[in-house]
Amino acid sequence: MFIKVTTSGPRRYVQLVEAYRDAEGRPKQRTVATLGRLDQLNTDLESVISGLLRVTGKTMPEALPTPSLAFEPARDYGDVWALTELWNTLGFDRLRQIFKRTRHNIDVEALIRVMVLNRLCDPDSKVGVLRWVETIALPGVMAETIEHQHLLRAMDAMVDHKDEVDQVLAGLLRPLVDQDLAVVFYDMTTIRAAGLSQQSDDVRKLGMSKEGVIARQVMLGVVQTAEGLPLYHEVFDGNTAEVTTLKPTIEKIIARFPVKRVIAVADRGLLSTDNLAELQAIQLPGGGALEFILAVPGRRYADFVDLLAPFHAEHCADVNNELIGEVAWGNLRLIVAHDPDVAAQTSAKRDNLIEELEKKAAQWTSTLDGQDGGKRKRGRKLSDGGARARFYREVCDEHLTRIIQVDLKSELFTYTINERSLTHARMMDGKLLLVTNTKDLAPAEVVRRYKSLADIERGFRILKSEIEIGPIYHRLPDRIRAHATICFIALILYRVMRTRLYASAAGMSPERALAKLRRIQHHTVAVNGAQPVAGLSNISKEHTEILAALAIKKPTLKTQLTLL
Repeated sequence: MFIKVTTSGPRRYVQLVEAYRDAEGRPKQRTVATLGRLDQLNTDLESVISGLLRVTGKTMPEALPTPSLAFEPARDYGDVWALTELWNTLGFDRLRQIFKRTRHNIDVEALIRVMVLNRLCDPDSKVGVLRWVETIALPGVMAETIEHQHLLRAMDAMVDHKDEVDQVLAGLLRPLVDQDLAVVFYDMTTIRAAGLSQQSDDVRKLGMSKEGVIARQVMLGVVQTAEGLPLYHEVFDGNTAEVTTLKPTIEKIIARFPVKRVIAVADRGLLSTDNLAELQAIQLPGGGALEFILAVPGRRYADFVDLLAPFHAEHCADVNNELIGEVAWGNLRLIVAHDPDVAAQTSAKRDNLIEELEKKAAQWTSTLDGQDGGKRKRGRKLSDGGARARFYREVCDEHLTRIIQVDLKSELFTYTINERSLTHARMMDGKLLLVTNTKDLAPAEVVRRYKSLADIERGFRILKSEIEIGPIYHRLPDRIRAHATICFIALILYRVMRTRLYASAAGMSPERALAKLRRIQHHTVAVNGAQPVAGLSNISKEHTEILAALAIKKPTLKTQLTLL
């Protein structure tokens, strides 16, 4: 039987109806009783229910008690899940085999993974990692067991087994490198180091940072492919000259990634006469020679003035569009890219600076002449030596010492404009000079390859911003190198994510994708003091699309944990 509401005119009635089958087996319904009008029963419904219960010999049930719910704080899950899956699919879990044979009784691979993921999700100090793991549910890791000393011991293990770690990294990167032609880019940057203590073999040295100030720092060299994949890194002393690091670094790359043809591309700070000779002597494992594309630093432009003067007069003097050509330079090619708009802007800026400096010089000269003629002014008397020092300092600040030449030996304040140097400077404005030994690349292709070097600068910005490699708070040289390796691995994961997101036209950066995945959270609730139950928040369509773009399966709850 069941309750049914029927309508008769404007009234609605509540009836008790029985369902049955007739003699032929057809389903039928019949009214057992009419309980009354619906509008009247609304005010006396409980008495009707209690009456029916008395007829059946039952009593009114008591209200069910409100369940007791205990919620634990939600933990971020989606981002660390995605990075863990990426870590395993790329092959970084092979590090576990290395550290199984070590003297350490901790899971070094899991601890390294924790530190790498922290760099990408919420970069912080090693102590800060301990605070971060309290806010995440890391698949396969009991985060509560991690201590600060465990992180440091894991870093020490990385250094103790550096060669094996490098082999694993090279092994998982080798399939991603073109075996026929590898265009590799090399550049260096400075990483600020904190602390005042001194260590034996300290790599933290005072040097000129990329920001143009003297600071305690280390130098970091990075090699990457044309596709933006980091291949190799090395930490150098903070006062190391960039030019001395190019040859040994390229030799290590050739040894790790034996490809048929390698073209090394490097920036202005890495070109010298010695480097050119050394690079031309490097032989590939297959017997070929190393090829290179190096930018000529501005301080070396004077070496090419006589060589470029005829080229400039013939091709660059009256052009309105960018021009690319080449000039033979011994057994090498000198590629010249000339942009007339940049040339005009640079020349105008220099001419304005020279004009302003000459105005100041004229004012000081007038003041000195007036003083010699007996004209007196309030304030301190100007001297030839003071005017000369102030003017020379301003000329140096504007990098015009080759053009505005101050006579520092004369007793009087005097200077000259070197018209030859000014003419040479104007001729070099708007020009990019590249030295290469490639034979089959057109000049425009050489320029395009070099301009791709800008991507490694973006990699440095990622290291310094999203990954926050510096300032470095470690003081021991080996710990500094281990910290750099952790950040380098994080950069590999970042660049792989970037490549996959770009290929799928997802239209977002890796940090944006991780921020969205972070909304997938891990929840734990206990009902009436029973065993807690874990679950995940809903996975939206956007989450599914991001995971698909990254070639990662949807997150699930992994209950198998690693005791650290």
